[in-house]
Parts: sequence; C-alpha cells; structure tokens
Amino acid sequence: MNKINRNKIVKFCEDYLKVKDFNDYCVNGLQVEGAEEVDKIVTGVSISKQLIKSAINKKAQMIIVHHGIFGNQIGKPPKFTGYLRNRLKIILENDINLCGFHLPLDAHPAIGNNISLCKLLGIKKAAPFNVGFIGELEKEMDFKNFADLVNKKLSTNSYIIGAGPKKIKKVGVISGGASPDFKSAAELGADTFLCGDIREEVVRAVEEIGVNFINAGHYNTEKLGIQNLGNLIAKKFGIEVEFVDVPCDI
Repeated sequence: MNKINRNKIVKFCEDYLKVKDFNDYCVNGLQVEGAEEVDKIVTGVSISKQLIKSAINKKAQMIIVHHGIFGNQIGKPPKFTGYLRNRLKIILENDINLCGFHLPLDAHPAIGNNISLCKLLGIKKAAPFNVGFIGELEKEMDFKNFADLVNKKLSTNSYIIGAGPKKIKKVGVISGGASPDFKSAAELGADTFLCGDIREEVVRAVEEIGVNFINAGHYNTEKLGIQNLGNLIAKKFGIEVEFVDVPCDI
C-alpha cells in the first residue's frame, strides 16, 4: 500500500474543492495535524468520538469529514472543553490528521453534496443556487411520488409539506441546514424545495407562499459529497479510503 505525504493529500483537496473561493465559518482543510505519512483514510459526515474510535480501529492516519471543528460561536475560535476536549485528546494521542471540508463540499459542481443529490434524483439542467442547485425533472412528476423517491434513495423518512402543486417539475436543492432558502428557490420558479432541516418559522411561510417542501435530514442529505471525495482521493493516490457511516436521522 502506498504511503502519501499528508500535505499532498490536503493540497489536492483544497485545490480541487477551491476552498479559497469560500468565506466559511470553519477551517476548510487540515484542522488537526497528525502523522506525516498516510496510507489509510477514514471519511465520515461529522466528527464524533465514535468516528474517531473507528478510525483508530482501522489504523487510519487521517480522518476527512464534512462537519469538522467549528467555532463555538460563528467568527470565534472553538474552546476545547468537555466533549470537544475529549475528541481532540483522542485524535492527538493517536497521531491522526483531521481534515474538514464544509461549504466547498456542498457547492462543488462535480462531486458535491447538492449536485450529487440532483443526479441521484433525476434533476437535470442544474444551475448554481446559493451553495446548491436548481433544476428540472425530465418530466412532470407527482409530488408524492417524488417525496417517496427521496425517502427511498436517501434511506430516510422526510418531513414533508405539500403546499405547492401536486405535479412538480422544477426543484431547488440545498443540503443541510438550509430551510430558510425555500423562499429564494420559490422566487426562482421552483415548485419544490429539498433541504436537510426545518425551522418553526418556515412551516407557515412555506404554506403561505405555496411551495412544496422536503426536509430529508441534515445527515442524510450530506453523505454523498464526502463519499465522492474519498473515492477521488483513493483513485488519485492509490491509498485505502473507507467511508464510515454513523447514522443520524436529524
């Protein structure tokens, strides 16, 4: 098995995902420095003690996630106390590199979370929309059947508001915590909006604007991008990359 310098892997990801183009509220790239040489990588959606222990058991020298270390408050550095301290302690003790790629992995037009959701669900002519995309189904589809397709493809049980037309064609997609963006999607002509969360103030507004809404879950809408990135790294460098699923219905 090849051993690859940590910095080569990080640089490849940063360049491929164009992290410099994003004003994010976390570090996109290397967040914790570990072993210099890497021959096994574990990927996952979110950093957790469970994911770290899995990486240790699999003898990985690097973890790459979508949700890594965020500040306790936006714009402020994190405080490593409590469970955050415990996670960091285990990472450092085992000489593991931790990398996180957040908004760049949502928005990427080839392997990102949102374009991958579009491909999975048959949404064509996808045009950039925030960090997501808006596009059209190949032909009109019953909204109920589309919602069933989302649940089947993502193995989830979506929160659904059928406030728009029963027959749908144009769909906006932004993974994760993007429920307020339903309004922008509707203004761009979408009859349906798919995201990964729901907020109380959004429910009545969705009904009043008259758009269909699907919350397929934050975790379940953000599994595809990190898996794609892992596959790309494995192919590029000839090293083992394994996605570890730590299921979460939220």
